[in-house]
Amino acid sequence: MSLKSIVLDANTLIRSVLGETVRNIIIQYQEKIDFFVPDVCLIDAVKYIPQIFEKRNMPSEPAIALLEKLKALFNIVDKEIYKQYSHDAKERMKARDINDWPIVATALTFSCPIWTEDKDFFGSGMPTWTTDRIHIFLQQ
Repeated sequence: MSLKSIVLDANTLIRSVLGETVRNIIIQYQEKIDFFVPDVCLIDAVKYIPQIFEKRNMPSEPAIALLEKLKALFNIVDKEIYKQYSHDAKERMKARDINDWPIVATALTFSCPIWTEDKDFFGSGMPTWTTDRIHIFLQQ
């Protein structure tokens, strides 16, 4: 386990295959940072990538294949591991998007922040980092 860790949400995973910025950051810091991904976020990313690419009239297969390769850089966290924090996580997210509770529960499990662009996490009491500021966390 690395000295630092962070939880990635589904949108961050999707951004890792849509463009280069997120992917390059993950690759650059893969040996220094543990990137935790709740199992449901990976499922969501695989579900939504084809829809996003279809809207752009692009094939989604290369993006899914890329995500499959990037998966080796992530610690996929099974619900059995983070479910112990489900009540606290749901309480934190009930006024926002309660479906995001697994991300909060994973962050509570590993006592680490969340990498997200989703404003639903802001004000949840969880430390969050956006892509434009993640370098501050990673370089500390």
